[in-house]
This record gives sequence, structure tokens and C-alpha cells, in this order.
Amino acid sequence: MKKGNIIIKNANQLVTFHGYEAKAGKGMSDISIIPNGALVVTNGKIEAFGKTEDIIGKYDGEKYQVLDAVGKTVLPGFVDSHTHFVFGGYRAEEFSWRLKGMTYMEIMERGGGILNTVKATKEESKEALFQKGVKLLNNMLAFGVTTLEGKSGYGLNLETEIKQLEVMKEIDAVHSIDVVPTFLGAHAVPPEYKGREDEMIEDIIRDVLPVVVDRGLAEFCDIFCEKKVFSVEQSRRLLSRAIGMGLKAKIHADEIVQLGGAELAAELGAISADHLLQASDKGINAMAEKGVVATLLPGTAFSLREPYAKARYMIDSNCAVALATDLNPGSCFTLSIPLIFSLATLYMNMSTEETIAALTINGAAALGRADTIGSIDIGKKGDIIILEYPSYHYLPYHIGVNIVEKVIKDGVLVYDKLKGGEQFCWEK
Repeated sequence: MKKGNIIIKNANQLVTFHGYEAKAGKGMSDISIIPNGALVVTNGKIEAFGKTEDIIGKYDGEKYQVLDAVGKTVLPGFVDSHTHFVFGGYRAEEFSWRLKGMTYMEIMERGGGILNTVKATKEESKEALFQKGVKLLNNMLAFGVTTLEGKSGYGLNLETEIKQLEVMKEIDAVHSIDVVPTFLGAHAVPPEYKGREDEMIEDIIRDVLPVVVDRGLAEFCDIFCEKKVFSVEQSRRLLSRAIGMGLKAKIHADEIVQLGGAELAAELGAISADHLLQASDKGINAMAEKGVVATLLPGTAFSLREPYAKARYMIDSNCAVALATDLNPGSCFTLSIPLIFSLATLYMNMSTEETIAALTINGAAALGRADTIGSIDIGKKGDIIILEYPSYHYLPYHIGVNIVEKVIKDGVLVYDKLKGGEQFCWEK
């Protein structure tokens, strides 16, 4: 993979959360600011950072690309730890149905929802899925996302689940954003398995999981643990088997009803539990005790007009909270990091500092990568963003507006708004 040498100097603020693990509770506010900051990335890794006057004279500028960030803010790249960016078709009509009062579950029962996208994804070619995925990632790069998770789950059979995961792998090989793959074969119940959900779980365990693992197509296994989808026991069975086969566990938990998904995540030691709109206090506290990252998706609650997850209670209960877009074609067709900032700060009672932590170091932790990305620390990947304003406080203040000016990935400048907003890809 291409790795670069770059020096960023004269930053009005150099912002980071130091450390190599998730920040929980009060630690999510423990932000570090270096005024007139500088940063050195050598061969793709952070080698030094500090005040410009202490850093700049120690390096031969001819060996580095030098960026002057005077009057600007420098942060670690954003990590979007929950997306479904490889999919066929769109579901704009269903959005209009929701505007007329139809619920998410009513749309699913009408044959829409996830199953609508499953049909379209089965019919769409790998090349078409690839091109659409690259276009979405180009736009996400412009928002400062340098690593993201991609979930399958729009196949619900061996052939299409593998197709989705293979497309993610192909995109990861050529795009500057790092793609972390998750197998979500238990995302919904197709008609042929209605009333036979136990059999579907067993078929996934027997026929699909071994292929995913043998081909190295996923790092995580996820399941939609929800009423009328998959039960706690079915989720336990699938995730336990996936863990035994070497995958790490994630779980769509307690989104629509309080089912006990948060408690199951703690029991299994899942790396994250996601959604959590209806999670119980008991489940939240169990997650905090076991170090499970609570990945909250306020864009989905906003789109579905549902109550937001209890971010304030989670943080005050010493949870590590991450935020993600949940980009998908149905319940949340957005990739807007500025929207997530606005919802978190204005409607979820999160501070600006907590929101930054949730989109950097804790997003990295939700992907098992807090030791390599998510903060500005020696030895971590040179994944950096430069804001066009002098303070990180502009992130929520400039409501709904993207203020990312430059994106650096592995020490290489891959996006520059000042040069027409080009997105750069390369073969890794």
C-alpha cells in the first residue's frame, strides 16, 4: 500500500485523544489540544507531534510534503464504524411511505425494507455494486472518513452474501478508505424461512460461515437481534459459533423493542452493540462493565422519527460510546458526518469533545483498531484531517456543513477541497 511522508505545521489546534484503547465515561472528554501544532508522518506512520517550533527544525523538508495549517484545526481521521454501503437499488418510495405514517416494521411486513434491497442486490452485478460503492466512499472521504465498516446482509443466501463481501474486498484494495468487513447474513428473515428462523440460523452456521471464514472475507459476524427477526437465543447460537470460528462479534441490539440484546453483547464479550435505542439500564451497565462499545446511530433514529439512544446515561455509566452513520438504502440513506455531529450534540446531550471521541478513537475501538488509528499518537497510521476553521468547536457550530478541507491517509494527501475536491484512489 502506498505510504507517504508528510509534515503538517502551524495548526491553530492539533486535536487528539491520546491512547490505544476506547475512551469510556469521563475519558471521552479528555481531549488534548496543542496550539500552533505540528505533526510528522514518516512512511505512513505518525513519528512526531508537538508545537511547531519544537518539531519543524528536526526534519528535512525536502523528504516530506509540507502542509501549512495556519488558522486551521488538525484532527485524526473519522472512523465510521457501522455502514451498509454495498447494496443494490434504492428505496426512496419507502421513505415517502414513512412520511405518511407507516412504521419500519409495517414496511417490512409489506415486503419492503431489507427484503426489497435483498432482491435488488441479488440482481445487481458485482461491477455495478463496485462502482456504486466506490462513489459512496469518495463522498465519505470528503467528509473526513478514513476507515469504515461495511456489512453484508443484503443477500441472505450464500451466493449474494459472498458477492457483497467480495465487492468490499475489491474496493478496499483500490480505495484510500480502509474497509473493515462484517458478515451480516442474519439481517432479516426471507419468505422461505418465515417461521423457520432456527433452521435459517443452522443453515448459516453450516453452509455460509465456513465459506466466509475460509476465504477470509470478514472480521466480524453480526445479527439483527430483534422482535420478529432473530431472538436472543438464536443470536447467541450464531455469534457463539462465529466466535468459535475466529470472527469477532457485533450485534444489532434493542433497536425497536427492549429484547435483551445489550445484555447478550456483554455476555458474549462482543466488540460492539449497535443501535440500542431501547436498551435497558441493566444492559447498558453490563456493557460498560465488559468493555463493549455502544455504537449509536442517531441518523437512523432521526430518519425513522424514533427516540434517540440514551447517550448521556451511557457515558455517565462509564460506557465507551461510538457514533456512526448507518449508511444504508432504507432507514438511513446518509453519509453526512456533519448531520451526526448535530444530532449528537443538539439532541443526545453529548459534548463536542465526546462527539469527537465517538467518531475517532471509539469508532476505531468498535472495529478493533484503537491500537492503530483513531488518535494522534506515535506509531499510529497517518490518518489525519484538516478543518478549514481554527477550532474544533466549529464542527457542531457550522450546522450541517462539511468543514473538512484536506484528508491525509497513511501520510498521503488523498482529498483537497481547495483543488476542486478531487478524491484520490490507489492500489494498496
